[in-house]
Amino acid sequence: MKVICMIPARYKSTRFEGKALADINGKPMIQQVYERASGYAGSYWTGVVTDDERIAKAVKNFGGNVIMTPADCRTGTDRASNAAESFLLECDDIVVNIQGDQPLIQTAHVEQVVSALAGDAGFPAASLAFKITSAREIAGANSVKVVFGADRQAIYFSRWPIPFQKDGNGTDIYKHIGIYAYRAWFLRQFSLLPSGVLEKAESLEQLRILENGYKIKIGVTEIDSPSVDTPEDIRRVGQAIESCGGCAG
Repeated sequence: MKVICMIPARYKSTRFEGKALADINGKPMIQQVYERASGYAGSYWTGVVTDDERIAKAVKNFGGNVIMTPADCRTGTDRASNAAESFLLECDDIVVNIQGDQPLIQTAHVEQVVSALAGDAGFPAASLAFKITSAREIAGANSVKVVFGADRQAIYFSRWPIPFQKDGNGTDIYKHIGIYAYRAWFLRQFSLLPSGVLEKAESLEQLRILENGYKIKIGVTEIDSPSVDTPEDIRRVGQAIESCGGCAG
């Protein structure tokens, strides 16, 4: 089984334009993500996939791999699907999509999401969740929440706090971590699926999978991976990287 790790990145972003190149402790954010993703020894190839020459130039400047993709890719997963055509992948090879706004992603995250998918043939895709302990993240729309069943099958993703806490019953709320693993055959299929009503409403590409009747396996991680969604997040993430000594493991 071959594993390819891809980091989709775009320059234009409604909330934070150019964030892929935002400086975090002396490095562009895309480099921080790339260096952590590259720590996964099981990857056949690791690189950035983008439609923007500025991002591509930055990746080449630090010696990273990059594949240019069309500008009209609907989502990061569609971009990864397009780039995956550059490789002769077998149906059950795995493509890992690491979102480019995850500068604290760990090798352990990559290992866990690959294991979650490889270990269960009944799922075409897998992702990770982390139990939220911050009231700010529970309330914030930038922290995507996920609910899943006892079999770790994803039921729904939302920017709203789910499940609803009736009478303050203390049910755990889980944040979706920005990393996916796809079987190669399904990644090709994903890019052919229509964008659904829920995907458009929540602006969450993973809902396209559920809306079209496919399943996502959820692995629960003990390691958080805060995303960068606003300029204010840069300082917070930079401090976190310093406090954990780089967090490369």
